Amino acid sequence: AVRSFQPGATYDAVIVLGGALDPAATERTGVPEYNAAAERVLRGFELLREGRARQVLLSGGSLDPRPEAVVEADVLLRQLQQWGIPEERIVTEGRSRNTRENAVESVRIIQERGWKSLLLVTSAAHMPRAAGCFAAVGLRPDLLPVDSRASNTPLRRMSWLPRSGALNLSTDALRELAGRAVYRMRGWTAP
Repeated sequence: AVRSFQPGATYDAVIVLGGALDPAATERTGVPEYNAAAERVLRGFELLREGRARQVLLSGGSLDPRPEAVVEADVLLRQLQQWGIPEERIVTEGRSRNTRENAVESVRIIQERGWKSLLLVTSAAHMPRAAGCFAAVGLRPDLLPVDSRASNTPLRRMSWLPRSGALNLSTDALRELAGRAVYRMRGWTAP
């Protein structure tokens, strides 16, 4: 998916997809604990602070069925409030457990609120699947991929010795590719 963010625009809402929080660590410490996708939240905050979006839709629930489980959207709501964003600018959707459900739950809220100009923020590697899920429910927001994980090192200068960081990156890449394939087979994404 290509970046289509319009820097001069003021969006009705920026949609920030979940996946930036480490729920187990957050539950253990009682404060937000983030993973490598934290830039999703930071970019959403910056867009609100700079007036590039009137509101934010935080879309992210929990995979944990316990009633006391951490719901990502609720944690991020409190985080944005601590950073000075007024509660009336923050809308949460805490039911979704995956990217398809992010889109399905978000479209309902977007229609209820009558939002027209939308910006979707998620990780660069996740954006093609996310954009496809939103297209499948009839939404084509502008796209702002964040936290790219690319190297400028020329291939000839790369070491072929295994590194744990490279293993993590390849695990993430394989997981995303598998997710794209499954979502395509189930008809959950649209081109």
